[in-house]
Amino acid sequence: MRCLTIIAAAFFATAAGAQSIEEQLNDYPTAARADYVFGCMAANGQGQDVLIRCSCSIDTIASILPYEKYVEAETVLSMQQVGGERMAIFRSAPAAQLPVADLRRAQAEAEIVCF
Repeated sequence: MRCLTIIAAAFFATAAGAQSIEEQLNDYPTAARADYVFGCMAANGQGQDVLIRCSCSIDTIASILPYEKYVEAETVLSMQQVGGERMAIFRSAPAAQLPVADLRRAQAEAEIVCF
């Protein structure tokens, strides 16, 4: 059992680019977390209970989705809001939809856990 733990730790250390577990779990900048919480509270209410649920939500998303993937999905969603032919790729290309689908799954999990 100890051997499996050592192998798993070595794998994750290599896969994460030598980041510690703490760094991997907290790779979202404070401003990104705050922005998410403000948006969540604007959509769900301004009470203390909503603040706690929205904070839980971004923490859950961060535990599922690396920040880089979160930024990709947010960028695609932002670009989908822009009109014109050039932006159609963000609305129809499967490669553009993948990060959004990952974010939606993480948000669904956060909804179950936090709300």
